[in-house]
Amino acid sequence: MAMVAILNYPNPRLHKKGEIVTDVSAPDVQAMIDDMFYTLEHTNNCAGLAATQMDFANPKAITVLNDYSEDGSQPRCLINPVIIEQEGEQFEDEGCMSVYPRHIYEPVKRAARIKVRALDRHGNTIEYSAEGYVAKLIQHEIDHLNGMVYIQRLSSLKRGRVDEKIRKIIKKS
Repeated sequence: MAMVAILNYPNPRLHKKGEIVTDVSAPDVQAMIDDMFYTLEHTNNCAGLAATQMDFANPKAITVLNDYSEDGSQPRCLINPVIIEQEGEQFEDEGCMSVYPRHIYEPVKRAARIKVRALDRHGNTIEYSAEGYVAKLIQHEIDHLNGMVYIQRLSSLKRGRVDEKIRKIIKKS
């Protein structure tokens, strides 16, 4: 397992879609999942990661999430995830490990409750229901897999303000 760099906005690779996984047991897929979990575990304040926001040459449609169950013993791996049900609405601040995580947070409209269908790391089809924060997290990571960064969901006025903040951060660096 290795720590993999997380891409920073405005890297154009953040807009690349994840490649659909056809063979979950392939060594490169399993190694990618291991590296993703290792990076998730060793990155402060990181709730989830999508392969497309990481420095992989050929990112797959894979996301890993911290486990928010009572005992927290099993983080989740979702391969080729698709939201199959959604309801309600929430409008809360989001941040992103790829978008200056200690500086940029903006409210984004998301479904309050979702059901997602995916493969687990063993190739089993799973359906997972989530609400609140975890529903927001899954939608955020699926956006990454579809080549979208959360700030693309902002109005043009808010997006302009965020872009200006980012220019200032980059200039100071």
